[in-house]
Amino acid sequence: MNKAERTRRLIVERTAPIFNVKGYAGTSLADMTEATGLTKGSVYGNFANKEEVALAAFEHNWQRTQGAVRGAMDRCRTSREKLLALAGVYENLPPDFPEGGCPLLNTAVEADDTHPALREKAAEAFRGWKKSIVTVIEAGIAAREFRAGIDAEQTAVTLIAMIEGAIMISRLTGNARYRKTVMPAVEKIISGLS
Repeated sequence: MNKAERTRRLIVERTAPIFNVKGYAGTSLADMTEATGLTKGSVYGNFANKEEVALAAFEHNWQRTQGAVRGAMDRCRTSREKLLALAGVYENLPPDFPEGGCPLLNTAVEADDTHPALREKAAEAFRGWKKSIVTVIEAGIAAREFRAGIDAEQTAVTLIAMIEGAIMISRLTGNARYRKTVMPAVEKIISGLS
């Protein structure tokens, strides 16, 4: 990795938590320079503008989120166990989960009407997440672990909506208990696939 690549990586890694907590609108250039220890010229010498930094920060945060989920799911053998592991990650957020909660929820809510590029990044992340859950469900159907005739896409969207809704309510109220109380309902849906 050359110096420019290391500097870009430093900027992304140090600003990603700020963008995830404060959002695009709430993150200032002063926040970015303070977090990185770099000057305005160094930040914008490596990125064209704040939006480009935000896009890279979202990607970084989403990769960390998916890494935590994949890590939990990869330790499982069955499709049912993998889906339960997914719920488990969101019930008890691991230490390597991005600060500020789920970047998909944070970015989607902020960027839905105001930042088309960030909105598209979040939509792309959702589509990828949905596809990975659909793949697990379809593998479970093929292995006769789940019953035939299940609408894998509808189930995946339902699971994501419940997980993201639980996170939103917990963040809104400042009460992590709400996130934990929804996960048994997610687990019940997963158990009902058999």
